[in-house]
Amino acid sequence: MLNRGLDKQELLRIVEAVANEKSIDKEIVIGSMESAIQKAALTKFGNDNNIEVIIDRETGEIKIQKVLEIVETVEDPAREITIKDLKDKDRKDYKVGEKIYEELPQIDFGRIAAQSAKQVISSRVKEAEKNRQYEEFIDKQGLILSGLIKRLEYGNVIVDLGKAEGVIKKDELIPREILKTGDRVKAYCYEVKKEMKGHQIFLSRAHPQFLAKLFFQEVPEIYEGTIEIKSVARDPGSRAKICVHSQDSSIDPVGACVGMRGSRVQTIVNELHGEKIDIIKWTEDLPTLISESLSPAEIQKVLIDQDNKRIDIILTEENLSKAIGRRGQNVRLASKLTNYEIDILTDKEDSERRQTEFKDRTETLIKNLEVDETLGQLLVSEGFTSIEDIANAKVEDISKIEAIDEDTAKELVNRSKENLEKEKEAVSLKLKELGVEDKLINLKGITQGMLVILGQKNIKKLSDFADLSSDELIGGFDEIKGKKIRIEGYLEEFSLSRKEADDLIMSAREIVYK
Repeated sequence: MLNRGLDKQELLRIVEAVANEKSIDKEIVIGSMESAIQKAALTKFGNDNNIEVIIDRETGEIKIQKVLEIVETVEDPAREITIKDLKDKDRKDYKVGEKIYEELPQIDFGRIAAQSAKQVISSRVKEAEKNRQYEEFIDKQGLILSGLIKRLEYGNVIVDLGKAEGVIKKDELIPREILKTGDRVKAYCYEVKKEMKGHQIFLSRAHPQFLAKLFFQEVPEIYEGTIEIKSVARDPGSRAKICVHSQDSSIDPVGACVGMRGSRVQTIVNELHGEKIDIIKWTEDLPTLISESLSPAEIQKVLIDQDNKRIDIILTEENLSKAIGRRGQNVRLASKLTNYEIDILTDKEDSERRQTEFKDRTETLIKNLEVDETLGQLLVSEGFTSIEDIANAKVEDISKIEAIDEDTAKELVNRSKENLEKEKEAVSLKLKELGVEDKLINLKGITQGMLVILGQKNIKKLSDFADLSSDELIGGFDEIKGKKIRIEGYLEEFSLSRKEADDLIMSAREIVYK
């Protein structure tokens, strides 16, 4: 490519050809050529020199120059010069810090120099090509891409996307789906990663958004924005749930997604190899939404804990298996769709749970306040379910309860306060024995009961607490190999909301890392 006899216009034609073939900017190709010639010139004239190469973008003429900086005292003769040593007669026009350029003769490229130059050009062009491909595909992240299966590697599928290759990892494939080399395949582009060796395009056929984007393609109302996809949950290859909402009250979002005689949804089902799809109409009324999400089960009662994002579903024994679904699939998908943890109880189990709670609360009051069973039951049934409730209540509120006079009410409040004080002293002693740090004890919002549990879990310093996550405090779920695994929280019994847990952790971090 590079030799002394190379025609100037031929050089520009080569630049044009390379730029077109690789779909990169001509300026990048010319820049790589300048770097290659510079490298050869340094080899010929000495690597200590500062050499600059310029290729004229219009004529193709190559100019090789040695650059010298004007200094007061020369430390590097190959790169510096004083005004006194300048050969120009009009030295008064030059100033210290300026640069002068001495044109060097054109060079013949020997075999080694030419090979070196070609390597520089090839390396720069490849790098530019990779960057161009990355910029092109980063804009396609979040879209469905189509390509031909090029090869199968260790269960992963390599897809030819035309100007690049994408990979569908084994766990991003639809289970039991058979793909062969040469097949055309669609997949969702969930990540484009830039790495040292180039870029990687990660595709998925199991991602929930693959289903959402297929509806985007098949349903014009979704494409136009009239219908909005609120959430998606998938058990790839088996079953999926999608929640949709229409901005136009005259358009039925479920009917639009199903299509005439099910034509639209059937196209998507075929693409997903028979995956059953439940289409649910979104509503702001959460109990209704939950009930629809658990269809075909009929729900009796929905109990919502907004702070902890938990829901108790009460239903009859006959509806239990329908709500849970095969291997828990129905309730698991409904939980993902609504972003709530769902617990399902039969009406009998709910009744038993309520009776157990009533009994436990009554026994707590009997034991700590030294009252009889009748009075304990009366207080719990009237909403005074804990010693704290009674200690913080007004005497007149308790005395309003039938069969409790003012004196009894006063005694109940006093006993409750004394009990809490004794408990506080006992907890303080316990914290001292556990070695819980004062900084953690004084953290605003944390109770003594919480501190005892944390101390027993060896979380004794404020810095230990600051390193926790909210899931470690209040519990949560993690998905491992497609299965939802319950994570128990250290402070789960205290019914903290996620916001309260986050606020406690952030308060600790502000103190520790300030």
